[in-house]
Amino acid sequence: MNKCKQIYGVDISKDVFDVADSAGKHYQFSNDSNGFKSFLKSLSDQDLVVMEATGYYHYRLAQFLYEQGVKVSVVNPLSVKRFIQMKLSKIKTDKSDARAICEYATVNEVPLYTAKDENQAESLQLLRLIEIYTKQSTALKNKLHGEKVLGKPSKAVYHSLNRSLKAIQREIKVLEDRLTVMVKEEQQNQLSLLKSIPGMGNKTAIMLLVLTDGFSNFENARQLCCYAGITPTIRESGASVRGRSRISKMGNAKLRNLLFMCSFTACKHNKACREIYERIIAKGKSKKLALIAVCNKLLKQAFAVAKSGLPYDENYVSKLG
Repeated sequence: MNKCKQIYGVDISKDVFDVADSAGKHYQFSNDSNGFKSFLKSLSDQDLVVMEATGYYHYRLAQFLYEQGVKVSVVNPLSVKRFIQMKLSKIKTDKSDARAICEYATVNEVPLYTAKDENQAESLQLLRLIEIYTKQSTALKNKLHGEKVLGKPSKAVYHSLNRSLKAIQREIKVLEDRLTVMVKEEQQNQLSLLKSIPGMGNKTAIMLLVLTDGFSNFENARQLCCYAGITPTIRESGASVRGRSRISKMGNAKLRNLLFMCSFTACKHNKACREIYERIIAKGKSKKLALIAVCNKLLKQAFAVAKSGLPYDENYVSKLG
């Protein structure tokens, strides 16, 4: 339990943020510098402000409070969601969410926020924009494919789609080059270590380093696997329900997809990954399940290599679960 004078739970959205304190009071502020300053007036250096990680929306407030010397914690939204589910709460409002976050921090030890430096912050921004452009690129490719199936009835539409696709691909290349330079400047050693793992691609290694802040955000490999959403969930209840095990899919989808692509190469060139793949297939399990197990193994290898500071050694990492 956190020992603070007062705990504030914050539910933040685009225009406003709702606040509930441990005394049961509720406040609402505008999500801008004026709102931040108004909220700050009610805080002391013994208080703790807790909010969910919500991308852009939480970052500005967390950074502002941190710079003013306020204790801040940014928690995983999934943890709060499970906490609400355990309470069997059916009420879902910004006010109730703020109260739930406050209650969660009251009964659970939450990590204190440490402001990311400018490079880390920019790296995350680059990663998010690359993801947006990649989705747009995929949509344009699908549209182009549809136009080809129709036999290109409109040259204007076809050429416009082509121009747009090439422009987006150029932007993706510029952003990826910038991200690679930044990661190499800050984490060249860890990047080299990750790329020493057979099957670990450059894009996946860079994304891992950015998302985990050089693996400093995770205490063990299991936490990292949960973050990627590749841990199995078991569906069993009594004697009648025996569902198939499947991955949670609650983690970072982009990272999970990149790992899945890496798993094909890892099955060929990574001894530990190949062995676990063949073992699962020999048991009559599906190839997809075997590849997911390979993804899990790759993440454990990445965690071991990054934390040890030593390059990949199949005799060492093969001992990992």
